[in-house]
Amino acid sequence: MKFTDGFWRIRDGVRISYATEVREVRPESKRFTTYASVRKVARRGDTLNAPLVTVECFSPAEGVVGVRVTHHAGKRRPGPDFALGGDADGVGTVRQDGPVTELTSGPLTLRLDGSGPFALTFHDADGRELTRADARNTAFVTTGHGAQHHMLTRLALGVGEQVYGLGERFTPFVKNGQTVDVWQADGGTSSEQSYKNIPFYLSSRGYGVFVNHPGAVSFEVGSESVGQVQFSVEDQSLEYYVVAGPTPKDVLTRYTALTGRPALPPAWSFGLWLSTSFTTSYDEETVTSFVDGMADRGIPLTVFHFDCFWMREYQWCDFQWDPDVFPDPDGMLARLKEKGLRISAWINPYIAQKSPLFDEAAALGHLVRRADGDVWQWDLWQAGMGLVDFTSPEARAWFQSKLKPLLDQGVDCFKTDFGERIPTDVVWHDGSDPERMHNYYTQLYNRTVFELLEKERGQGEAVLFARSATAGGQQYPVHWGGDCWSSFEAMAESLRGGLSLSLSGFGFWSHDIGGFEGTPDPSVFKRWLAFGLLSSHSRLHGSTSYRVPWEFGDEAVDVARRFTLLKHRLMPYLYGAAVEAHDAGVPMMRPMVLEFPDDLSCRQLDRQYMLGPDLLVAPVFDTGGEVEVYLPEGTWTHLLSGETVTGPRWRTERHGYDSLPLYVREGAVLPLTADDARPDGDWLDAPVLLVHPPASPRYEAEVTVPDTMGARAASFRVVRDGDVLRVTASGTERPFTVRVAGGPEARGAGEVTVPLG
Repeated sequence: MKFTDGFWRIRDGVRISYATEVREVRPESKRFTTYASVRKVARRGDTLNAPLVTVECFSPAEGVVGVRVTHHAGKRRPGPDFALGGDADGVGTVRQDGPVTELTSGPLTLRLDGSGPFALTFHDADGRELTRADARNTAFVTTGHGAQHHMLTRLALGVGEQVYGLGERFTPFVKNGQTVDVWQADGGTSSEQSYKNIPFYLSSRGYGVFVNHPGAVSFEVGSESVGQVQFSVEDQSLEYYVVAGPTPKDVLTRYTALTGRPALPPAWSFGLWLSTSFTTSYDEETVTSFVDGMADRGIPLTVFHFDCFWMREYQWCDFQWDPDVFPDPDGMLARLKEKGLRISAWINPYIAQKSPLFDEAAALGHLVRRADGDVWQWDLWQAGMGLVDFTSPEARAWFQSKLKPLLDQGVDCFKTDFGERIPTDVVWHDGSDPERMHNYYTQLYNRTVFELLEKERGQGEAVLFARSATAGGQQYPVHWGGDCWSSFEAMAESLRGGLSLSLSGFGFWSHDIGGFEGTPDPSVFKRWLAFGLLSSHSRLHGSTSYRVPWEFGDEAVDVARRFTLLKHRLMPYLYGAAVEAHDAGVPMMRPMVLEFPDDLSCRQLDRQYMLGPDLLVAPVFDTGGEVEVYLPEGTWTHLLSGETVTGPRWRTERHGYDSLPLYVREGAVLPLTADDARPDGDWLDAPVLLVHPPASPRYEAEVTVPDTMGARAASFRVVRDGDVLRVTASGTERPFTVRVAGGPEARGAGEVTVPLG
């Protein structure tokens, strides 16, 4: 929210009270509290009729420093609150030297100098200033002539500093100059609204900032005060955390340790998903024709998804198959299972009035109510729909009890759609603040479903296809990009949103191949296929038209087959990247700035990305196949053609529909599986290690192949000594092939030697 009118003036009806002068510091061993007046105090009388701002400084985890700024501390705090990790007793060390108080946590130090105007500065391990909230940048604000109360902080932006993240945002990738309102909305992918609003941003200077408030947070990223990031909440207290790097990966690792690491999705979920689409006409005959059509054309299919109309019209959700369309759901699911498929079913957290579950849920008190006790209802989306109150443990158990029969039937996972249109004129079962619950609702919704899947299917087998999320939502993957148009522009904005989300702590992300709304031109569909099958997760889904490849011509079938088989061959490498996302919070789909933070050319790139640490992907957004791609320093080898290119350099390339810029990084060892029929096959059955050694005569690398549960199955140590490349296996005695990019190959077991001369 903007409060000023240019540099000099304040907007009408606005009053800003800045923390101005340190009046007292109360240090403890691991934290300190300071009290700041909002005006200079020259004599005792100046302390009367004047507010005091309380600022608490602490560290919940190494490399993370929290600041809590409070005006009136007596405000009731009904929740909800983000569930954060860390040490409740704190891990920082406080040191005082005269008027200077410092809190140090790992490589991060917060400094307060009580001798001057109130200011907080944050420094890295080398003493370099990362950011600061200097004079007139910590405040409380009243607007509407005192009717509303806000807390405000501004953190400085250095010259050339760039800001990323804040959730899945489809606006420009670099957030400088933007106003970002963290408020869930069902706005599609072509506006400033977002399904996944995360009050966390990452800076190119090697730190991140997380605002610990689940409700509406307004960010002015160099858009009100151009040299600062301003964030504000309508509350009496504002808490934020500065997260140290020094690299962007380090920031995400610390941030996800605080807010939660992604669960590891099952290996089968990385295969190709095919949907009925949304409003299209379908029955078992249609579904079978799709499944058999994929098999007949040699396109491996892993998951079949039933979208909304698997249930009866006007009755979403009753969790009952429409008997007129699917008279034998048990038999149908069994027949699909016999074809080796997993099953996904669409759900949402809304109960239509016509659903038999509406009266049941209302009688049990499981629907959100208004202040007068009436069930909250409206007619948008579903006639007379109510909203399941997930703040109630009984309502969560009730909702799970309605999903369990579907799992017993053979459904494997759920698409947890919606969760954004949450009213604020309601009363929650646990007394939660409606404004804070608006964004947080999705966390309870997705957690409820995910926990049921883990209970029924086992840990490591749970996966969602979720649309909405808040901070911490990365724990319940996978998330997809929502409703996009079927055009190149929408394809690009979808990628931009996904890369923004990845810099907000989310390890796994997908999108609707071909676009959701409208019917894509065949050229769009074919280009989107390559992009989609080189994403974390891959789903064919539309709104009013089918997305089976043959609807778009024979070449689309060939492209779908080619890239599905390629993804399967890459699974040992891809699942290794998935394990890294689970263990360290580093996403699978990585903006170039994440992998190459010191390369200034990478900082604004949003049309290409790294898939894991070693594969560079640049989707083609052009019918004719022309694409611009930037290759950082080093030698890059095109995975499909074998061409080598030395960077750093820009290239303009032209690709047919069966190709795109797909480069392997110098020094990489890419493990490939021989089994391209499925994503969760035996990855150690005749694997190929594709080695890309640098020109140096001395080179060492190690690659781990996980099993389908993420544990280490085998590792391979690669050593180059002059003209000899030696690869030693550990954990497996089965034969493997070593193939040097553009050079010789050899096969053996235990140890394989490849002459390079």
